[in-house]
Amino acid sequence: MRKGILLLGLLINILWLNAQRTINIDFNKTAGTLNTMFKECVGAGRANEGLRADWQQQLAYVHQQCGFKYIRMHGLLTDDMAVYTEDNKGNPVYNYMYVDALYDYLVSIGMKPFVELGFMPNALASGNKTIFWWRGNVTPPKDYMKWEGLIKNLVQHFTDRYGVQEVKSWYFEVWNEPNLSPGFWSSTQEEYFKLYDYTVRAVKSVNENYKVGGPGTAGAAWVPEMIEHCAKNNIPIDFISTHSYGVGQGFLDEYGNGGTVLSKDEFAVSGDVLNSRKQIENSATKNLELHYTEWSASYTPADPIHDSYHEAAYILEKIKQVGKAANSMSYWVFTDIFEEPGPRYTPFHGGFGLLTIQGLNKPAFYAYQYLNRLGAIELENKDARSFICKDEKGNVQVLLWDYTYTLPDSTNNQNFYNKDIPAKHKEKIKVRFSNLPTGKYILELYKTGYRVNDVYTDYLDLGKPSQLNKDMITQLKNKNAGRAIEKKMIIISKNNSYTYESSINENDVVFIHLKRQ
Repeated sequence: MRKGILLLGLLINILWLNAQRTINIDFNKTAGTLNTMFKECVGAGRANEGLRADWQQQLAYVHQQCGFKYIRMHGLLTDDMAVYTEDNKGNPVYNYMYVDALYDYLVSIGMKPFVELGFMPNALASGNKTIFWWRGNVTPPKDYMKWEGLIKNLVQHFTDRYGVQEVKSWYFEVWNEPNLSPGFWSSTQEEYFKLYDYTVRAVKSVNENYKVGGPGTAGAAWVPEMIEHCAKNNIPIDFISTHSYGVGQGFLDEYGNGGTVLSKDEFAVSGDVLNSRKQIENSATKNLELHYTEWSASYTPADPIHDSYHEAAYILEKIKQVGKAANSMSYWVFTDIFEEPGPRYTPFHGGFGLLTIQGLNKPAFYAYQYLNRLGAIELENKDARSFICKDEKGNVQVLLWDYTYTLPDSTNNQNFYNKDIPAKHKEKIKVRFSNLPTGKYILELYKTGYRVNDVYTDYLDLGKPSQLNKDMITQLKNKNAGRAIEKKMIIISKNNSYTYESSINENDVVFIHLKRQ
């Protein structure tokens, strides 16, 4: 009996080691234009952080490498942006010098703001409830007409400064996660709808074609209610926005002290997006745009999964599952220069960013860089974990990955992803190209996975220092610079075919670029 069990186990291991995944690519069979919703927008912590030189340098780099078009952030109207105060007679005083410095920079590098209208200026607030280290006021306005006046004046200022055509391309989102009360909104759903009504009236009074929406909720909440409110009361709405994170419990971890557990649900995050699209299609306004203005594997700013190589595969898995259901999926966030729980004191702390505070590329960065390198034409593809594209020059791009859930039961993210986690062998890969034009090609192979562009594991090898000196930063940057790990010339002859074979480990991400010469 024991011998039989051992033989069965050996057979299973042999089959597992020899598992093969084949991806067939026909150069002539196209599926249409690639949907690039994944790079429409990216998140950032708060507006005032955008005045920092290092923040701006990192944004320019991420924009250039990953192609993000819009950026969304909190705190545009908080007191550290000096937007609103009142004189000794209670009259509004507006000031946009800080906002102008930020938005001028965004426009100068070819990006656009996805304008989140919040939080409440203290001089206009009805209470003193705040959130985060930087104290964003989350109470309704003490005077809704003054709030409407502020929004109208602000939007008119944008129009005067940037022009109607530019501002028509922006999005105006009313508030952030008002369903998390008293966290982000100290009042009720009814009061939020009132805030929305005054806000949309203010924006549309400047130009009826400017795009306004909401509710920017956590956990994909309030979508039917938002649409019903607007339809019932004849209130304009141009898009739905909401958020989703891939953990199994909770929505808010203000100071990063809670434990989180990556959800086992195969359709975590993506299931929310698909359901939101279905809710819109079943509503009175079937053609509303859908923007997930925050998403990631975890909602806490202290989750080591954000630093781990697992995150790159997770990102691609969810984007592929979402398909065309969303108009944008805004990853939260592009940089660890992010101070909701206060300044960070260590180089790696489980921050949300694609980059660390010191500009080191995390594995998540490469998921978006590879996506941005895909050609505009998608090819027919039956493989569920890959994108296959070509461009107008005849180059072919293959982005493939493995996603394997590895978190042990009864263990949270903070106790698992914070250490060296070797990846097991997963399968052999065979990529078969057919009907390629004859000629010479350069094949370039890029990879992100365990100990390949895996800066966090390299940091652990250094002994997990609380501070990085210049030599350490240089060493980590050079080792995780995203260079091709294989480059060779191939010749496509009369049979017009080529097969690339390799193997991948759990949660590897591989990018193959076949470049015509």
